[in-house]
Amino acid sequence: MTSPVIHRVTTLDLAVRPIVWPFAEERRAEIAAHFIEKQRERPKIWNGRVLLGRDAVVADGHLTATYFETDFASFLAWRDWGYPDKSVFNGFGMGALRASDGAFVMGEMAHHTANAGRIYFPSGTPDLDDVRDGALDIAGSVVRELGEETGLTAADYGIEPGWHCVAAGPSIAMIQIINLDMPGEAARARIEANLAREAEPELSAIHLVRGLSDLTASMPRFVTAFVEQQFASR
Repeated sequence: MTSPVIHRVTTLDLAVRPIVWPFAEERRAEIAAHFIEKQRERPKIWNGRVLLGRDAVVADGHLTATYFETDFASFLAWRDWGYPDKSVFNGFGMGALRASDGAFVMGEMAHHTANAGRIYFPSGTPDLDDVRDGALDIAGSVVRELGEETGLTAADYGIEPGWHCVAAGPSIAMIQIINLDMPGEAARARIEANLAREAEPELSAIHLVRGLSDLTASMPRFVTAFVEQQFASR
């Protein structure tokens, strides 16, 4: 497997265009059958509209790419079948929660979600709610997902400028560091209290990462690569 590459960029230029995805059209029947099977395993997943990327270029501190709309069933099949269309990537925003004592705060996805058991920063596959004036607003997506998953608000954190874009195979995680104004244990307690108030929270547990020994196999490689770089630079 190719090692992740981390690009430090200042701006994102992500145009959304009406593009037909041949993979989704040509394998529609197989995709539908696959999604039915996945719904049997996790009845809560639904076939909403999501955005995938293509033609990513990093140059002069900028990331440019084109995004297109597809259904979640097609995205899920593409992911589960080993990413057969190599021209497409899953590009999403992540808010790297960093507590005032230096701990990174991550959430474990709940059993009913498509990524059950995986541990990472607040994030989500971009959807139509993240489109502004014909472009994908990743910064807005990060703030939205952060609020939905943790209950934290703008009064609780400051956002560092720029992006750490981690390219790992078919994924590009556009990570923005979110500095919390509270230590790790307080952040965990705050988020857990919010989860306890929800009928069906997206997260089942909160994890603190204070060093490399806290990284686990349940964390995607793009997350651990980012954290490793951050600890190495301290």
